[in-house]
Amino acid sequence: MHLEGPRTVGVEEEMFLVDPATVRLTGVSQRAIRADESRDDDEDVAQELFLQQIESNTAPATDLEELRGHVVAGRRRAAADATAAGAAVLAVPTPLLGGDAVDFTPGERYLRMADRYGQVARGAAVCAMHVHVGVEDEHEGVAVIDRLAPWLPLLMALSAGSPFHHGVDTGYASWRGQVWDAWPTAGPVAPFGGLEGYDRALSDLVSTGAALDEGMIYFDARLARAVPTVEVRVADVCTEIDDVVLVAALSRALVATAAEGQALDPWRVELLRGARWLARREGLTGHLLDPVSAHSVPAADALARLLEHVDPALRLAGDRELVHDGVARLVAEGGPARRQREVAGPDVDVPALARHVLERTAASYA
Repeated sequence: MHLEGPRTVGVEEEMFLVDPATVRLTGVSQRAIRADESRDDDEDVAQELFLQQIESNTAPATDLEELRGHVVAGRRRAAADATAAGAAVLAVPTPLLGGDAVDFTPGERYLRMADRYGQVARGAAVCAMHVHVGVEDEHEGVAVIDRLAPWLPLLMALSAGSPFHHGVDTGYASWRGQVWDAWPTAGPVAPFGGLEGYDRALSDLVSTGAALDEGMIYFDARLARAVPTVEVRVADVCTEIDDVVLVAALSRALVATAAEGQALDPWRVELLRGARWLARREGLTGHLLDPVSAHSVPAADALARLLEHVDPALRLAGDRELVHDGVARLVAEGGPARRQREVAGPDVDVPALARHVLERTAASYA
């Protein structure tokens, strides 16, 4: 039995807190998170691993315009909280300016993570976007996870928007993903074969100490236990709301398609890692692996294969035109990483880029 009609979709966005005058990171999340029990909306703002970060979580939606409204409202809420602490929010995946320090949020769990994982934890100040898509139950969710893997590098490429890290052009379209892979539980996985196999894998990772708890299972796609969703965790946080909605729509379409049992032969994890690396290195300006043939093809051709694969799901949800237009737009632009490099210019003016991203972030929720 499968869900009828469009599946629910929600978004978590991690963002940096910065000084609005200098655009440098500022560790004020404890002051930014207001103890406001009178909130009557469904948007939520929370702390993250570092005091220089904040996270916005949207309510689930079935309509993309509704989702867009939730994302805008979540950013507006996070911005209001930041302003109360003398800061601003910056929707960018990696710290842009060199020399910015970060501080762990002084909660018991975060401090345990800092102690256990050392430099891996200290270097993890990056911001992602996670997409939650509704599933019937955990059994369907694991079946979906087992079928998603070859397609997820294409979502990485579409969202790849972190070429700069602490003032340096890394040569990658998404350096955030490379940083995140240092965690011992991050990345692609072999098929679990069912819920029992999934639970056993999680238990094994916790028992080895590779994860403190299930919340530290950082697979590219995982079950969200609190609500019946699959959480797709591969995207860079996007500065532009149009990009957020596009990645969310494609994530939903991939989950819906996987739930219908349209599966490819499983790829070996080595090939998945290679496909992910290529997506992060090239973004939309080079070649990607075709999820059907596993051959290297121009990014536009790989994305055409993705659109063909999810076409029935896009039609069912009424998302086809928006998604096709959005993919065509990003391919024509060269993706978020190319946008950043064009703003930074040939002299690699990262401070100018930081100011530009701050302005674009503010415009996204105005």
